[in-house]
Amino acid sequence: MLRFILQKLGMAVPTLLLISVMVFALIRLIPGDPALLMLGDMADPQSLADMRQTLGLDHSVVTQFLIWFKAVLSGDLGWSISTREAVLPLIFERFAVSASIVLIAVLLATLIAVPLGVLAAWKQNSALDLGLVMSATLLLSIPSFWLGLLLLYAFGIKLGWLPVVGYVSFGEAPWQALSYLVLPIVTLTLVEVGAIARMARASTIEVLRLEYIAHARAKGLSERAVLWRHALRNAFAPTWTLVGLILGNLLGGIAVLETVFTLPGIGRLMVDAIFARDYPVLQGCLLLITFVYVLVNLFVDLLYPLFDPRVKL
Repeated sequence: MLRFILQKLGMAVPTLLLISVMVFALIRLIPGDPALLMLGDMADPQSLADMRQTLGLDHSVVTQFLIWFKAVLSGDLGWSISTREAVLPLIFERFAVSASIVLIAVLLATLIAVPLGVLAAWKQNSALDLGLVMSATLLLSIPSFWLGLLLLYAFGIKLGWLPVVGYVSFGEAPWQALSYLVLPIVTLTLVEVGAIARMARASTIEVLRLEYIAHARAKGLSERAVLWRHALRNAFAPTWTLVGLILGNLLGGIAVLETVFTLPGIGRLMVDAIFARDYPVLQGCLLLITFVYVLVNLFVDLLYPLFDPRVKL
């Protein structure tokens, strides 16, 4: 077990290093000059040269990367070019908004979808199974932004139960802040229920065909005991992997949903940084998202032996 953990940790370090290089290189491929964007088209050459020197853009790309990477290791992601704010506190503040939505949505989706998937597998080829599969496929096919707009129109505009635009932090007014997050959380939950339910169903069907399930039934165990005590644990392992992938993908791809619901999350911050050619903010956002993605999948791998006893071998 210890060897398994050390192996996974060892694989994460070069992955993070490679990601740092890729993030820095991709940012430099974005067209536009931050100095020219800050000073305007009428800036004289000397002012542009001074601004590039201030921003550290007068060095070679390799030198810029070494300076930036050394600062990152010390916890300094620099200052925003457009707002002159420290990047690290800024992205942590925005990331907290996105993470609160994604974590709650994925948790709710897992609690709803796994029992539904197991139930569909237990009643395979029945009317219940067909209905659950069709519902999961439908939810999986709906774009999240379109579903979000429908929910906004229904519960925000028509019924007036929930606010349509804006955001309030939990520190200011907890209950009011929750009302602004209900629709985004419900939207993500409904979309992800489809994917998780289909995976849980497929995994459970595969496990129910194994010999040890037939042996458990031969011992006289009830179908409920066979299903929840013997089949679910092994069937949940692939679903757990999918949950980790979904969690990482949502943290990086929530920008569209944050735009629909006007939420000040890290996705919106990243989009604004792209338009402003704000290198430090964009680098910090991408680095944090990929870092969290790697950590989430590392956490999933480390917990895998709890669901699949074969990993311990």
